[in-house]
Amino acid sequence: MKKFDAIVIGMGPAGMAISAMGSALGLNILGIEERKVGGECLNCGCIPSKALLKAGEANKIAQNLQKYGIKSTFSSTAKEALSVVREKVGRINGKKMMKAFEKVALVLNEGYAEFIDQYTLKVGDEKYYARKIFIATGTEPFIPPIPGAKTLSDEVKLTNLNLFDQKEIPEKLIIIGGGAIGSEMAQAFSRLGSTVNLMQMDPYLIPTGDEEAGRVLEEKFKSEGIGVYNSTNIQKLEEKDGMVYAYTDKGTFEGNKILIATGRKPYIEKLKLENAGVKFDKKGITVDSYLRTNIKHIYAVGDCNGHALLSHAAMHQGMIALMNAINPLPIKMKREKYYVPWSVFTDPEVAQVGLTEKEADAKGLKYTIVKKNYASYGRAVADGKPEGFVKVLTNRMGKIYGVTIVGESASEMIHEWIIAIQKNISLFDIMMTQHAFPTLSMMNKMVAEDWMMQKLESPLLHKIVKFFI
Repeated sequence: MKKFDAIVIGMGPAGMAISAMGSALGLNILGIEERKVGGECLNCGCIPSKALLKAGEANKIAQNLQKYGIKSTFSSTAKEALSVVREKVGRINGKKMMKAFEKVALVLNEGYAEFIDQYTLKVGDEKYYARKIFIATGTEPFIPPIPGAKTLSDEVKLTNLNLFDQKEIPEKLIIIGGGAIGSEMAQAFSRLGSTVNLMQMDPYLIPTGDEEAGRVLEEKFKSEGIGVYNSTNIQKLEEKDGMVYAYTDKGTFEGNKILIATGRKPYIEKLKLENAGVKFDKKGITVDSYLRTNIKHIYAVGDCNGHALLSHAAMHQGMIALMNAINPLPIKMKREKYYVPWSVFTDPEVAQVGLTEKEADAKGLKYTIVKKNYASYGRAVADGKPEGFVKVLTNRMGKIYGVTIVGESASEMIHEWIIAIQKNISLFDIMMTQHAFPTLSMMNKMVAEDWMMQKLESPLLHKIVKFFI
C-alpha cells in the first residue's frame, strides 16, 4: 500500500488547486483522475464553449460589417469551427499546464477511486492511504425524465460531454434548457449557421438570475433568429430516420441534434462513500462551513458538494479546504464569507453577485433599485452595444445587497461589485473612486452617481445648502 500526506480525487479546478498548492507547500500529494486533468471545465465545459462562442462572434461581425460603415462581399461556412476548438483545448491542456503538477503523484486513466475505509482508497488493484482526503469529483449532466430521452442514440443526443466532439455544425439544433450552457450554445451554434430552437420549463432565460436581464437576452436571441420557448411542456422526444423530434405544448420541433442542458448531478456514485461513512444526498456530499464532511479528515470541494456549481467557486473551495486542513488552530476559514459571482458569456453577457430582487424580497429586505442603461452611455452606443443595464439593490445609506449587469463586458465589470459587497464598500465609495473614461467600467461609477443625484433632490437638503452658501 502506498502512503501519502493527502489524496485528491478528481483533477478538475478544485482538485488542481489543492494539488498544486499542496505540493508547493512540500506535501506528498496523490492526484487521482479517471479521465483528463482539467476536468469538464477545461475539456468539455468552460474553455471549449468560450472558444466556440468566439468563433460565432467572429462570424457574426464579419457578416455585419456594414454596421461599421464597411462595405464587403462576404460568405462563410463553419465546417472547421469545432476542430479549431479541439485544437485550442489540446494546446492549453499540454506540457505547460502539466508542469504545475510535476511534484504531484498522478494516477491517470487507470479507473475510478473507491473508498475501502476512512483512510484508504483503491484504484484498480492498487491501494492508497492518506491522513487527509479531498473529494473533488464534480458533476455530470442530468437527463430529465422526459419520455423518450433515455432511448435517444448518441448520434443525436448531445450533452456537454460529447458536444465538442462533433464533426460538423448541425443544420438544425434543438436545445432543452435555458441556463448558462443552453443559452451560450444556442447563440454560438446559431451564429455558426444552425437553426436553433431553445425550449425550457422556466419562465425566462438564465432563471437563477434577474428576470429583467433574462428578458434582455431573450430579445437579443429573437433578433438573431433563435427560437426561444419559455414555460414549455416537453411531452416526448423521438428519434426517427436520423432526425430527432421534440413534441411540446408549443408545437413539434425537428433537429439533426438535440442538446440537453437541464442541469447537473453530483458524480459520486462510484466512490462507495458508505465504506468511509461519508454522508451525502441527491444534491451532493454533505459538508460544513469549513468544507469538511461528517468524517472530519475527509473534505468535499467544488461541484460535488452541490453548493456552487461554478469552476471559480470550485478553485476557491479547494484553496480554503487545503488551508483549513493544514491549520492546527480552531479558527478556520468559512466558505460563506466569500461571495460567489457568476457570468454567462452570451452577447450580451449576464453577470450577477449578491441578491436578486426575488431573493431580496424573500428575505424581507427594504431596498431601492438604481439602474443605469447601456444605451445612456456614449461608449456603449459607439461600440454598437447598447443592450443592457447595471442594476444595484441598495438601501438609503448606500449599502449594496446585490448587482446584476447585462451587457458588453458584464463578466469583467462585476468584479468591482464583488469586492464592494464582500468588504462592505458603499455606493458612495464607488462614486468617489475615479474610473478611466470612456471604459465600460465607468458605468459602475455612473450608477453610483445616479444614486447620489436622487439623494440630492431632497427639499430639506436644498434648504441646508442654501443656508450655508
